[in-house]
Amino acid sequence: MKLVGDSYQFTEGPIADDDGNVYFTDQPNDRIVRYDAATGQLADWMSPCGRSNGLDFIAPNQLIACADANNELWSIDLRDQSHKVLIDSVDGRRFGGPNDCWVDTNGAIYFTDPLYKRPYWKHEIPADNPRGVYRLSKEGTLTQVADDLVQPNGIIGDPENRQLWIADIGDKKTYRYDIAEDGSLANRKLFCEMGSDGMTLDQEGNLYLTGGAGVTVFDAGGNQLETIAVPKGWTANVTFGGKGHQELFITAQDSVYTIPMRVSGLR
Repeated sequence: MKLVGDSYQFTEGPIADDDGNVYFTDQPNDRIVRYDAATGQLADWMSPCGRSNGLDFIAPNQLIACADANNELWSIDLRDQSHKVLIDSVDGRRFGGPNDCWVDTNGAIYFTDPLYKRPYWKHEIPADNPRGVYRLSKEGTLTQVADDLVQPNGIIGDPENRQLWIADIGDKKTYRYDIAEDGSLANRKLFCEMGSDGMTLDQEGNLYLTGGAGVTVFDAGGNQLETIAVPKGWTANVTFGGKGHQELFITAQDSVYTIPMRVSGLR
């Protein structure tokens, strides 16, 4: 495991572009940082950034960001760092705070909306604000796809748009859903007795979950394969980046790490 940066406050939301460069967030410092896969160098890329948390690519030059400053979902253009607010409320009430997101191959955005009260908020979110998981279609239609989780957090799907994994970190469980043709979720199954802050998949179908133990790897059947220890008290998120997407890129508290892997990430 290689330490590649430790000048941050709380790192989150890593996602790699087609060349393996990784964008991740340092939410308390309101910035997005870019890791150059060719040089291994880190550089601030965008600040302020709406206190973004989870990120995903919706197009080669377009990021989706869970912008927590005002409980919004953003689209960010990589070419000029301009952004637009895609959505900020549901049924007339403000979101609790979009936290993590996954974009399917049709351009629909699935995102989790837990509630973590932030010290920088200038607005009040009621403690009983509903927790949920939502889908924003390419056309801009919002639907709630899950409403029965204690504290939904990490989320990821497969590239065939067939299955979606959602971590209920508040109930220490991760579930797997089937994605229906209309984008709704069906056939919820308990995947494992572990919640997660963030997650990723590799090409063998293994799921990587994060938390206090580091990075825990499960096979497609939900059987635990191994735990990768990380020298921090909390591991927030993980993705595959670098050359051939064969580096495991880990965000953990004030630091980021990389590990060369035998298997590459699932694109």
